[in-house]
Amino acid sequence: MKLAFCGNDNPAAYNISAGVLRNVCFVDALNLVPHVFLLFITFPILFIGWGSQSSKVQIHHNTWLHFPGHNLRWILTFTLLFVHVCEIAEGIVSDAQMKSRHLHLFLPAIIGFVAATTSIVYYHNIETSNFPKLLLALFLYWVMAFVAKTIKLVRYCQEGVTFSQLRFCITGIMVILYGLLMAVEINVIRVRRYVFSMNPQKVKPPEDLQDLGVRFLQPFVNLLSKATYWWMNTLIISAHKKPIDLKAIGKLPIAMRALTNYVCLKEAYEEQKKKVANQPNRNPSIWLAMYRAFGRPILLSSTFRYLADLLGFAGPLCISGIVQGFQNTSQDNTTTIEKDQSDSYLSSQDFLGNAYVLAVLLFLALILQRTFLQASYYVTTETGINLRGALLAMIYNKILRLSTSNLSMGEMTLGQINNLVAIETNQLMWFLFLCPNLWAMPVQIIMGVILLYNLLGESALVGAAVIVLLAPIQYFIATKLAEAQKSTLDYSTERLKKTNEILKGIKLLKLYAWEHIFCTSVEETRMKEFTSLKTFALYTSLSIFMNAAIPMAAVLATFVTYAYTADKKLQPAQAFASLSLFHILVTPLFLLSTVVRFAVKAIISVQKLNEFLLSDEIGGDSWRDGCSSVAYESCKKHTGFHPKAINRKQPLRYQLESYEQSSRRQPRPLEIGDIAIKVINGYFSWGSGLATLSNINIRIPTGQMTMIVGQVGCGKSSLLLAILGEMQTLEGKVHWSNRNRYSVAYAAQKPWLLNATVEENITCGSPFNKQRYKTVTDACSLQPDIDLLPFGDQTEIGERGINLSGGQRQRICVARALYQNTNIVFLDDPFSALDIHLSDHLMQEGILKFLQEDKRTLVLVTHKLQYLPHADWIIAMKDGMVLREGTLKDIQNKDVELYEHWKTLMNRQDQELEKDMEADQTSLERKTLRRAMYPRESKAQLEDEDEEEEEEEDEDDNMSTVMRLRTKMPWKTCWRYLTSGGFFLLFLMIFSKLLKHSVIVAIDYWLARWTSLDEHKKDETYYVAGFSLLCGAGIVLCLITSLTVEWMGLTAAKNLHHNLLNKIILGPIRFFDMTPLGLILNRFSADTNIIDQHIPPTLESLTRSTLLCLSAIGIISYATPWFLVALVPLGIAFYFIQKYFRVASKDLQELDDSTQLPLLCHFSETAEGLTTIRAFRHEARFKQRMLELTDTNNIAYLFLSAANRWLEVRTDYLGACIVLTAAVASIKEGPKSGFVGLGLLYALTITNYLNWVVRNLADLEVQMGAVKKVNSLLNMESENYDGTLDASQIPKDWPQEGEIKIEDLCVRYENNLKPVLKHVKAYIKPGQKVGICGRTGSGKSSLSLAFFRMVDIFDGRIVIDGIDISKLPLHTLRSRLSIILQDPVLFSGSIRFNLDPECKCTDDRLWEALEIAQLKNMVKSLPGGLDAMVTEGGENFSVGQRQLFCLARAFVRKSSILIMDEATASIDMATENILQKVVMTAFADRTVVTIAHRVHTILTADLVIVMKRGNILEYDTPENLLSQENGIFASFVRADM
Repeated sequence: MKLAFCGNDNPAAYNISAGVLRNVCFVDALNLVPHVFLLFITFPILFIGWGSQSSKVQIHHNTWLHFPGHNLRWILTFTLLFVHVCEIAEGIVSDAQMKSRHLHLFLPAIIGFVAATTSIVYYHNIETSNFPKLLLALFLYWVMAFVAKTIKLVRYCQEGVTFSQLRFCITGIMVILYGLLMAVEINVIRVRRYVFSMNPQKVKPPEDLQDLGVRFLQPFVNLLSKATYWWMNTLIISAHKKPIDLKAIGKLPIAMRALTNYVCLKEAYEEQKKKVANQPNRNPSIWLAMYRAFGRPILLSSTFRYLADLLGFAGPLCISGIVQGFQNTSQDNTTTIEKDQSDSYLSSQDFLGNAYVLAVLLFLALILQRTFLQASYYVTTETGINLRGALLAMIYNKILRLSTSNLSMGEMTLGQINNLVAIETNQLMWFLFLCPNLWAMPVQIIMGVILLYNLLGESALVGAAVIVLLAPIQYFIATKLAEAQKSTLDYSTERLKKTNEILKGIKLLKLYAWEHIFCTSVEETRMKEFTSLKTFALYTSLSIFMNAAIPMAAVLATFVTYAYTADKKLQPAQAFASLSLFHILVTPLFLLSTVVRFAVKAIISVQKLNEFLLSDEIGGDSWRDGCSSVAYESCKKHTGFHPKAINRKQPLRYQLESYEQSSRRQPRPLEIGDIAIKVINGYFSWGSGLATLSNINIRIPTGQMTMIVGQVGCGKSSLLLAILGEMQTLEGKVHWSNRNRYSVAYAAQKPWLLNATVEENITCGSPFNKQRYKTVTDACSLQPDIDLLPFGDQTEIGERGINLSGGQRQRICVARALYQNTNIVFLDDPFSALDIHLSDHLMQEGILKFLQEDKRTLVLVTHKLQYLPHADWIIAMKDGMVLREGTLKDIQNKDVELYEHWKTLMNRQDQELEKDMEADQTSLERKTLRRAMYPRESKAQLEDEDEEEEEEEDEDDNMSTVMRLRTKMPWKTCWRYLTSGGFFLLFLMIFSKLLKHSVIVAIDYWLARWTSLDEHKKDETYYVAGFSLLCGAGIVLCLITSLTVEWMGLTAAKNLHHNLLNKIILGPIRFFDMTPLGLILNRFSADTNIIDQHIPPTLESLTRSTLLCLSAIGIISYATPWFLVALVPLGIAFYFIQKYFRVASKDLQELDDSTQLPLLCHFSETAEGLTTIRAFRHEARFKQRMLELTDTNNIAYLFLSAANRWLEVRTDYLGACIVLTAAVASIKEGPKSGFVGLGLLYALTITNYLNWVVRNLADLEVQMGAVKKVNSLLNMESENYDGTLDASQIPKDWPQEGEIKIEDLCVRYENNLKPVLKHVKAYIKPGQKVGICGRTGSGKSSLSLAFFRMVDIFDGRIVIDGIDISKLPLHTLRSRLSIILQDPVLFSGSIRFNLDPECKCTDDRLWEALEIAQLKNMVKSLPGGLDAMVTEGGENFSVGQRQLFCLARAFVRKSSILIMDEATASIDMATENILQKVVMTAFADRTVVTIAHRVHTILTADLVIVMKRGNILEYDTPENLLSQENGIFASFVRADM
């Protein structure tokens, strides 16, 4: 058949007798002209002009601009494209009814479609390169197209074609669209004046794009890229080459920064405050403020949501139409009547009756629906993040202004503040995410029910009723779930506390062979936790079950009712459309329970927030400045300040400070120049209204040292805080002299550290000056401590860093106060945690030398009266009043009594001093620090344990291997996890899952068979019965599968935890020395929690969505085998999408987690150090830091959610393609209409589940990391607990005598390390007292550990009472010897439990032990006696008392050998003498081996062994050794005197 433009069956086509314009064909040809014109002009420009640049599609985004009307143009163009598609379709359908091809019906439309596409590509290129002159071509095109279409429309009107004809409507719409596009183009010319004007407007791109740090481009890209997240491609693909880090995600755009949003929310909130200002009992509404600030985006999101929901109903309607069309064709197979030319206009009815048209419409509707849905999600996410940023800033600003009394009087605990930050803001953010659901759901449900009623009549209402009635059960389950989770949390906290104690005291537990007792106690708590985990799992599986079962029950009820009540047979079109509607209805109902729960939580959160924001603030004294709420208010008074117009060239900090500067009051000059601070008639209170300090009249001289002394609790610290303005002033005034700077260097009594490096803690925001820094650290004797830290003064300390002792913390805080360049320094009892040497050094170097040289004013609170002579001015306090004020001379003359009292106190302190000289506390602290630090070479190895290198072959560590690791799913670990639940359960789970999905498919297949029946109703009962049976079986199987998955997950969790605990407890002591405690604890806390609660639901969801997708693909292929061909490209696309997404998602997830912690820490450390921050006047700096941390966390979260949108848009489009191919393939085949419906129904469900497959895969991959970490610990070697001797061969009371032979002993810590003891020989007679001494690292402690086989004895042996200890079972050996360790370890529990955890002894024996240890009277005085409680770590006893308890513990175990490992190192002299006496009397008949820290403790021993570098140097009685003048022992003793 020859092709001709006007068709070759109608000779009249070329007839122009009635005038050119009356000829249809000519008018259609005329319509081609504009399109061809555009293509001719733009193609050369696109290819030549941009040929150079188009290779790199992203010309850098600093040239991006949006011309006026940008979004409108994109929307109009998309509408135009859609209308073109309709026009093409209409042309093709009309053409199909002609005798020959009429190209003029559809060719112009096709060219028009190409032209419209070209126009938008062309526009986009012009816009990104900011070259508007070329837009003229487009302007001409719109004018020509408008004219051509108008001519066509006019002609139709003349011919009397009306609206009933589709072609007339299409042409009309196009005229309007071209007209509008022409208007947009004219507007661009009007605004930008790029033509017909002398001065074109110069335009710069938005500020964010000029800043190369902004990588989040969502607000700046064009609509198409916005909808499909195309700009994310580069980031997600680059994740494959190198992990995404904070640099890759850049900064937040200005509009999303916390400061911008804070200003908006603050304004709105202040407005609410003004409204309720004169109504005392009403609180300002945060809800209204949030609506004011963030209402617009929420409305936008809701609009998108409504559009998406309405488009969602296109699916069932199109399915119904396609299937209906099949039924019609199969029923009336009459020949199509060929129409003649004049009747070639289609009505909309005929057009929509065409199955292919419906398939294409369904495809477009799906794409649009998904695009709108994702847009709605994105907008709510972004708004939620903005809201959270604003709330955090509001909370933070409030924290900085909280009155101290609020915090100290316990009205606002730190816990509450942390909850506000961590929980309440997130609750509100989540509520915002789910917010659009609240109003979209009812609409969706009502629409769904109406459509169902249209399809099925009354019986649809039965099904809907089932769904509505079962919804409350969902809500009930959801509340129960939350409760179960809470109780689980309580138990796991308790379990962690116990585990922590075990790990801290592991050395003691091993030495006393008590591991199992403690292990059982953890297991008991774990069992309780496990019970509540079971409830949790039960409710989780019920909730999953309800989700799957409700639609089944509804469908069953509906169709059975229909079968028996309706007079017509159920048609496939009805059946599948209603099935698909039920699927749509279930989602909102399931979500409803979640949304309601979140709404309730959000209401509570807002109440808490409001309480917090309205709580008391600190009073604004005349000199208090930057931190009162003037900061932002003052910037409004500056003309031209608008929150969005903050100058971005300067960092925020300067802006904040410059706003604050303007509001600072001018300090008023004072009468006397040499007085820095003066308090007149002051009465101050801690917010209770009762004066804590009364009648205070003091002055503090400038540049001199003032000391405040007095008994504990007389108000010395309060006086400092009152001067700083932290207390409420009841009456009186605090005057500051004018020369003084606004900040005061203040060191609080309780040391406060930042989570930062040592250096940052000391400089604290001041510029770094090397000389000054060195002077300060020397004055505080910090250098030796710094040298011990792994990275010197660059080591992180604080909560997340290394734990320092109290004295070290205090010295750092004093150093910070000294370093600050302020005129006034307040030190609150800086000597309390320091020993005498350090106190003196600090006094001489730091205070007298460093501060006095700078002529700084110093106020010092202290208890050390021996420093009084150094003071220039003394204030003595008593009971909140000033007792005396003046110089020491004045007091000596005026108040002799007080002076004498001080003198006696000073003498007493001097005596203590002499005692103290011996107990050198600092060296002990340093020692502890060294012990904590020095397993550091091994720490480095442990940090790599998360990498999978050990499982891979040892390849070169090149990029490709690492990348392979990043993209590989950890299948090995998954298998480990699944099998740890037991093979039976694994099999049961797989089997029940497969069975359930087969039944679900069977139900739908049965429905297809049933509805495809011929017109008789005789088999109805058979089909109804079968259908009911299958549905019943499906519902039961849903329950069984959800239970098995949870059950399997629980068993796996139980086994993993049990194995982990037992493995750790039996691990070699070297492992604990090498592995940081936090690392092991993490396995028990975070990782166990993931294994307990997160993996099972993820696994469930993953298997469910995967199986649903697979069964869908199976059904479609069964209905239309051609579909398999199309599946190949789709499958490949899907593979790559998931591969790239998983890697990127994992990185972004980690970034989100890792940026959250610093933010929370910053809040809690601010709340703890409020007084210091305010005294230093560092509020602005801390605010700035908070804004930075918030923004960093928000950008990570924003990118994570954008990546999720990226994935979902792509999988949704893939799903739409599957629907299209399935529909087209089934129309082509045209088999039974029932199966077409079935195929399409399944194709529609795929779109929902594809992205869940990928999301769950990504989640599972992250969660499997926890299993892998736990497994890496399970591969550790245990100690060898079995001996070669049987229990029967060991005497019951071994060792009776206590005779020890050490024969040629060699010991090392591990096979690959050097020996620490080399060929040691010694013989100890029964009952001898032996002392071992030597320098640090000489092998003394290793020898004591060798008795217990805690170290590897690789040569030689130790024989005790004739038995070689290496042959004994470890438990027997360790339970028969006693040891007292250097660090006293007590466990939380009763005193009885601490002395005798095995509960073997009588009370008399315990009291006897306590009496020997001089503790009997103290324990008797405690409530409960032996059953009195010991807090965690024994904190409620002093170090000396703890050490005595350990002695009593050793005595309770009546063993004939006692080993003391530097047991007296942490005790004062008096206690030590008691200890020595006790050992001599109570252990008179036992062998005692003492490892000495101070040599004079072993002068009374029977035998002394001196060691050096693992060898014995001297071995004799102390008398003999002392007689050797140049002996090592003698030199030790001389040094110790």
